[in-house]
Amino acid sequence: MTILLVRHRWAQPLARLSLPVLLAWFALVTGPELTSVRGQPTVPNRQPNILWISSEDHGQEMGCYGDPLADTPKVDGLAARGLIYRHVWSNAPVCAPARTTIISGMYPPSLGAEDMRSHVAMPPGTMMFPQRMRQAGYYCTNNSKEDYNLAAPRDLWDESSRTAHYKNRGADQPFFAVFNSTVSHESAIRNFRGEPNHDPAAMRVPVYHPDSPISRRDWAIYYDTVSAADAIAGQRLQELEEAGLADSTIVFYWGDHGSGMPRFKRWPSDSGLRVPLIVYIPESFAHLRPADYVPGGTSERPIGFVDFAPTMLSLIGVRPPDWMQGHAFLGAHAEQGPEYLFGFRGRMDERVDLVRSVSDGRYVYLRNYMPHLSQGQHVTYQMETPTTRHWRELFDQGRLNAAQSRFWQVPKDPEELYDLQSDPDEVTNLAKSPGHQATLQTLRAALRDHTLRIRDIGFIPEGERFRMAGNQAPWELGQAPDRYPLEAVLAAAEIASSIDVSTPATLGQLDEYTRSDHPVLRYWGTLGVLMRGEPAVAPRGRRWLELLRDPSPSVRVVAAESLARFGTEAEQAAAIETLLVLADWSKHDVFTSMTALAALETLEDRLPDLAPALAQLPSTGPTPHNRYASYVPRLLDRLKTLATAER
Repeated sequence: MTILLVRHRWAQPLARLSLPVLLAWFALVTGPELTSVRGQPTVPNRQPNILWISSEDHGQEMGCYGDPLADTPKVDGLAARGLIYRHVWSNAPVCAPARTTIISGMYPPSLGAEDMRSHVAMPPGTMMFPQRMRQAGYYCTNNSKEDYNLAAPRDLWDESSRTAHYKNRGADQPFFAVFNSTVSHESAIRNFRGEPNHDPAAMRVPVYHPDSPISRRDWAIYYDTVSAADAIAGQRLQELEEAGLADSTIVFYWGDHGSGMPRFKRWPSDSGLRVPLIVYIPESFAHLRPADYVPGGTSERPIGFVDFAPTMLSLIGVRPPDWMQGHAFLGAHAEQGPEYLFGFRGRMDERVDLVRSVSDGRYVYLRNYMPHLSQGQHVTYQMETPTTRHWRELFDQGRLNAAQSRFWQVPKDPEELYDLQSDPDEVTNLAKSPGHQATLQTLRAALRDHTLRIRDIGFIPEGERFRMAGNQAPWELGQAPDRYPLEAVLAAAEIASSIDVSTPATLGQLDEYTRSDHPVLRYWGTLGVLMRGEPAVAPRGRRWLELLRDPSPSVRVVAAESLARFGTEAEQAAAIETLLVLADWSKHDVFTSMTALAALETLEDRLPDLAPALAQLPSTGPTPHNRYASYVPRLLDRLKTLATAER
C-alpha cells in the first residue's frame, strides 16, 4: 500500500513511501503521541520506561552513601551514572504503612491506614498511581510484594506475582516494573547460619546497642544481606542492558525503610526512616532530569515516600491530582521541594503506639503521644532477632548504660529533639536545652500544622475509627469536622501526653474531657490520667468505676487498666473482671480484645492468679480482615507465658 501526498512540495518526496514508514516518520516529527491505525499501536510510544528496584529493611548503609563497611558495587555503579538523594524518609519505619504511602501518594494517618497490617478503603474519587499509569497506556507489573494497608482494586497491576515482568508487555508498550528483593529483610538476620563475610570486629555498633559479640555478628550479617540485595539489583540492571532497554528506561533504586535491626525498623526517628534513593535518567530523557542532576552527583532535596506517586505521574506527563499529598520531584510537573519531612508510628503488629516526627534535615523532632509505652514494647516478631533478645536480657540484668537502657524504659519523653550533625545516633535529647528552644518550637509548630493539614485520624483509637466510620472510608470520617473535631482532639492528646505537667488545672482539664459527649475526647482524658499513674488515678476511683460502663470500649479498657493497676482492692477486682470480659474475642471486636489483653499484661505479678481465666480466652474471633488475625493469639501466648513463668 502507498499513499500520495502532492498538494505541498514538502510532501512530494514522501509520496511513494509505504504506510508503516510514513507513520514512523510522522511520529518522529509530531512528538510522543502514539500513532495508530484502527486503534492499534503501530509505532513506539516515546514515553520513558520506568524500572523500580527495591530492597527491604536497609537504610543508607551503602558504598555510594560513603559507608566504608558496605560492599555494594552494583548500586554504586548505578549511582555513578545517576543522582544520589541524601535526605529521603520512608515516612513510616515499617513495610506495610511505608508501601501504603508510596502506592497512594497520601499520608496513611490521613487515611486511617497507619497501623501495621491494617486494611481500610481508599477515599472515594482517588486511585492508586499504577491505575493512572495503566490508563495512560503503561504496562505495569509488580514482582511481587504489595502489603498495602488499603484495599487494592483488581485492576491495579497488569500482573503482580513472582513471575511478573516487563517482557510480557505488548509490542512497543512503555512499562513500569517493580522488582522487590527480600534478601535484606530482618528475618535474614535471625535465620542466618554459618559465619558472615563481613568482619564482626570491624562493625560500627550504634551507641544505644550493647557492644557485644551478638550485636556485632548481627550487624555483620546485616551488611552481608545488603550485599546480597546489591547483587540482585545488579542482575536486574544487566537484564535491562541485555534487553536493549537501558537507554530508554529510568531506574529507581530504593530501600523500604531503615535497617531491620532494633530501634531502626519500627521507630520513626531518622534511623528508622532514612533510606537510599538513587535515580538514573538516560540521556534520551535528559529533559526530565532535575536541575541538580549530575551523573554521580548528590541532591540535598528532601524527599518522602509520599512524593513517589506524584513523581511517577509527572514523569509520564500526567499532572498529579490535587488530592495527592506529596510533591513531584521529577518530570514535567515537578514542584519545589518541601521544607520538612514527616514520619509516623502507629500500632506495630500487636502493640499500640502513637508517635509523630518531623525533620528539617539537620534536626529531628519526635512527639510521643503515648509516653507510658516504651520504645521497646514486646512485639513478638521483633523479639526474634538475637540482638533484640540479648539487649533486653542485659537491660533486665541492669548491665546497660543510660543510652542503651533508654529503648526499654518507661516513660518516654513526651518530646524529643536531636541534632543529626553532632548526634547521628539520636541519643542526646535537646528538647529541654535552653539553647534549642527556638528549633523545638519551629519543628513543633511544623508538625502541628502538618497534623491539621492532612487531618490525621491516628488520634482516634483504631477500633473507634471503624465504629465511627461505619460503611465509609476512614478518610471520610477524618474530613468531617462535626464528627471528628481534630483541633479539640489534638489539644486533648497534647495535654494528656504532657505527663511532666500534672498541675491541678491540667488534671481538671482531663476530668472535663472524660465528661465530653465525644468518645475520642473521653478516651484522651482517661488516658491522660492513666499516664500520670497512681497519684492521678487513686482520687478518681468512683468516677472511673462509672467509666467501666462507658459506651466506648476504648474508654472502658483505659479506665479498667487504670483501676486494675492503681485502684483499691475492690476497684482492682471490678477492673480485672472488666478487662477479662473485654479480652474475650468471641464477644468483642479484635481491637478491643487486643487492647484489653495488653492492659492485662501490665499487671505483671498478679498474672499467675489469672492463669485459669486466661486459659479460657478464645484465640479466634471476628475481624474486618485476615490481616488482623494473628495479633490476639500473639498477645494471649505472651500472657500465658508470663502467667506460668517461674518467679
